[in-house]
Amino acid sequence: MAMKVKKPPVRGEDSAQSEFVRRFKANPAIFIGTVLVLIIVIVAFVFVPAIVPSAGGFGADYTFGYYDKTPISYRPGNYFAQMHEQLSRQSQGTYSQEDSAYMDFQIWWNSFRSAVVHTGILYEVAKAGYEPSKALVDREVAQAFQVNGRFDAAGYRQLSNSSKISLWREAQERIISDTYLRDQYEILKPAGEEDFVVDMGAAQRLFEGAAYNLQDYPEAELNVYAAQNFALFKTVHFSRITINSGEREARQILASVKDGTMSFDEAARNQSQDSYAERGGDMGVQMAYEMASLISDEAEREKILALGKGEISDLVAAGESWIFFRVEDDPVAADTADASQLEKIRSYLLRFERGRMVDYFAAQAEELRDAAGTGGFDNAIEGAGLKKFSFGPLAVNYGNLSIFPRLENIEGFTNTALSSFAVTDNFWRIAFTTPPGIVSEPLELGDQVLVLLPQEAELSEDNAENTRFIFQYSQDTDSNIQSFFIQSPKFKDQFWDTYSRFLAY
Repeated sequence: MAMKVKKPPVRGEDSAQSEFVRRFKANPAIFIGTVLVLIIVIVAFVFVPAIVPSAGGFGADYTFGYYDKTPISYRPGNYFAQMHEQLSRQSQGTYSQEDSAYMDFQIWWNSFRSAVVHTGILYEVAKAGYEPSKALVDREVAQAFQVNGRFDAAGYRQLSNSSKISLWREAQERIISDTYLRDQYEILKPAGEEDFVVDMGAAQRLFEGAAYNLQDYPEAELNVYAAQNFALFKTVHFSRITINSGEREARQILASVKDGTMSFDEAARNQSQDSYAERGGDMGVQMAYEMASLISDEAEREKILALGKGEISDLVAAGESWIFFRVEDDPVAADTADASQLEKIRSYLLRFERGRMVDYFAAQAEELRDAAGTGGFDNAIEGAGLKKFSFGPLAVNYGNLSIFPRLENIEGFTNTALSSFAVTDNFWRIAFTTPPGIVSEPLELGDQVLVLLPQEAELSEDNAENTRFIFQYSQDTDSNIQSFFIQSPKFKDQFWDTYSRFLAY
């Protein structure tokens, strides 16, 4: 009799599903609660750290760039993370909720730039073959465990091996970075430069002055110019039709208007493609020179300006559009009694003939200088109807560098035009070559013509030392070092891609 072989139980998918159903039926409430707890645990310990950097883990690659293939990454505890933590702590309470997104970006961006420089320094120093001795690094680590001037051996032994290694590497990197920066400061600030800069700050001046504004160019002078240039400022009342769909269609519409098949007003309202269409093409009154911005070809423009009342122009190309005009009234001379037309003439001179305005006020300034020579600066200014301004003391600070008093920070500074001309050679030449107590030659700065009255400033004994101190601790060297690494061809920047993908909100 054949023996029956007992089949082993199947432990596959069917049995798993049966067990799942059995447990659910036995106690549905406990079963569902257990599953929910399991889901929460998975989310809390797996997904959250992968999404939020502050949650303690990184599921994504937080690499913001490379320096010669060395990744510049954010990892808990590394230099990038330390800078981020430091800047975050410094910025607490300094911005509103509305600015939080911007501040978050700035903190990440500045932390990243610091990490770029740090990574670049480590790379360049390693490439040069420098490595601090083990004894030097050990001494640096020991500085963090000093209690009453003695090394706290017990405190050090309490650290885990991984913490000791991390601490040792941080100390090594700090020594490398400090050594590099110290050497760079000495190279970038050569011997003798400091004394030279201090001497530059020793000669400072105080200034008084007065300014003529080109906007105050007299109406009488505008009238004279308008009369001399009738063709520029004559006024013409135009209507226009603009076609953007091509020359062929534009010519068909023009032909329909000229042969009377369609009226100009009808064509303007139904066919024109510009802002004047709803008004039947009416552009209002235009000065002749204003048409230059619409029709660049001078010959074409003159033909249109020569048309009489009721005449229609030929087709004119204007960029990608095609335009034709109708003259509503015969041209007339500019009405300088009309304030709006007078301002158009003034605007034309400011844009195209400002030299005429400058020459006029320079002549006025020369008269003021003569009057100051006989009756004093204050009386001359009062007689000219001007207001006096003053500023200083000021050194020759071409470029408005922070090491010397800056134009916008000068005590008593009231003339806002000056701060925009820190790199104007003529300003510094006139300001510091005019003899003290003498009114300077006229100086054009923006929309103003100025005269200055310089005096030598009496500086305190501490001035030289203050300049020396600012020079020694200026940020210019830091900026040069940062620019070297940020602009290096070895640096690959992918900050925005990483930030926008994982951190922007």
